[in-house]
Amino acid sequence: MESTVAQKLDALTKLQGIDSKLDEIKKVRGALPDEVRDLEDEIVGYETRIEKFDDTVKEINDTIEASKKGIKEAEKMTAKYSEQQMTVRNNREYDAITKEIELQQLDIQIHQKRIKEAEAKIEEKISGIEETKRLHEDRQKDLENKRAELENINSESEEDVKKLEKDREKALKNLEERLAVSYEKLRNNVRNGLAVVPVKRGACGGCFNTVPPQKQADIRDRKKIIVCEHCGRLLTNVEEEVIEEKPKKKRTVRKTTTKKAADN
Repeated sequence: MESTVAQKLDALTKLQGIDSKLDEIKKVRGALPDEVRDLEDEIVGYETRIEKFDDTVKEINDTIEASKKGIKEAEKMTAKYSEQQMTVRNNREYDAITKEIELQQLDIQIHQKRIKEAEAKIEEKISGIEETKRLHEDRQKDLENKRAELENINSESEEDVKKLEKDREKALKNLEERLAVSYEKLRNNVRNGLAVVPVKRGACGGCFNTVPPQKQADIRDRKKIIVCEHCGRLLTNVEEEVIEEKPKKKRTVRKTTTKKAADN
């Protein structure tokens, strides 16, 4: 059996009430969930940076090891050429071997220079790693504190949230899909999450623009779904303004005396 317009409006009002309560719980949490997510992302960034630093240092150490091997090889060749130099038969051979020894010594100097440059880079990288690790440790502590704070808030409202979410599922079942989709779109498009509002003091309860009297009459009849022409929110009912009667002031009667009475 299809629901009447009045039943649909009641279901929308109930759903909005549930969502408003859930929004209030989220407000209590404040920016904590976002702060926790941001800290988690920041920590992952630091961990990635540390891994890259470690990989870079490993590559530099490999370069140093390769240079050390190059020095040993050059020293070995220098010793070999020095022995050969002792057995040369003419000046031409002597000069050729001397040139080879000089080349090996130059190669040793190049490798030594590379080692010094690499060691300087390692010192720089280690300094960066230590600073990043310090930041990582600080943010980890911040994250643990924020998580504990958020878990404490969540534990206090956990039962309420579960109940409200169950109530929300039931309320959604009482709404046709088209209305539910429209409601969710409205909720996402308005800042305060109010998609369903009453008319208060002749104005929309969401954007506070005036609702014409004829529309107010249609809303009271509850025979069709009315939306605010300014913000698009669903208007479900008109809250009548209660005017308190001010107590009537007592009239004070001033007594006047006639001249004759005064003479007596």
